Amino acid sequence: MPKGKNSNRAVTAARSSMGSTKPKPWGAVAAVVAVLLFAGGVFGYVYSKHSDNQEREAKLAQWTPSDSNKDPAKQIPGVETHDYAAQRHVSAAQRVAYDRTPAFGGPHDGFWAACNGVVYDRAVRTENLVHSLEHGAVWIAYNPDQVRGEALDALRKKVEGQQFMVMSPYPGLDRPISLQSWGHQLKLDNAGDERIDHFVRSLRRNQFTYPEIGASCDALGPGQFDPDNPPAFDPAPPGPDAVPMNGGVDANQQPGGMGQAG
Repeated sequence: MPKGKNSNRAVTAARSSMGSTKPKPWGAVAAVVAVLLFAGGVFGYVYSKHSDNQEREAKLAQWTPSDSNKDPAKQIPGVETHDYAAQRHVSAAQRVAYDRTPAFGGPHDGFWAACNGVVYDRAVRTENLVHSLEHGAVWIAYNPDQVRGEALDALRKKVEGQQFMVMSPYPGLDRPISLQSWGHQLKLDNAGDERIDHFVRSLRRNQFTYPEIGASCDALGPGQFDPDNPPAFDPAPPGPDAVPMNGGVDANQQPGGMGQAG
């Protein structure tokens, strides 16, 4: 066979072989790799968030009241505690000579301040707010000259729409922020302090620390306590006719139903 014919056949065979070779599906491979990477990223994010939530819940667990840990707030640095007699009432015209500022227990008005997630824009009469504490609420007071902007918004978010939470300015407060529950107080300088959450978790409706289990935080209605027009805070010191800390009238003996959920 002539040499030229052999060369032609070799070239034809090579071309045929090249034509029959399928191209690699690199696009499909890249798509699969991208999907796997995306799925891995999503899984990693979800796992990370789950781990963060578990860690957060574990940290908060120590602030959850239980039979073996009835008052977790006693573990919070800076918390002051005091025992107060409950269900001692004064009239709307009376002041109480409170032993703490802001007050967190003692005689109080017969009508409680609404404490169902209300943020009051102006200062509210202390005697009404102390009654809210008796019902299991946490009251966040702040110095309006020191807490503004983002700090005020951060505190507001902890209260708005939250049952048994109430917040109001407190002119002349000696620290930027003061938290109160019945028999407990914590004063702070920073709205981002994690102790705020610990205090709320420990004491809001803590059945072991507040006197009137099951009492409401809703306002009673017109003529009693109006959340839209609350009795004003009086910055002046109580006068000589103020009710002492061991005073007030037994709520169960008061006329007009003021002793109900006193």
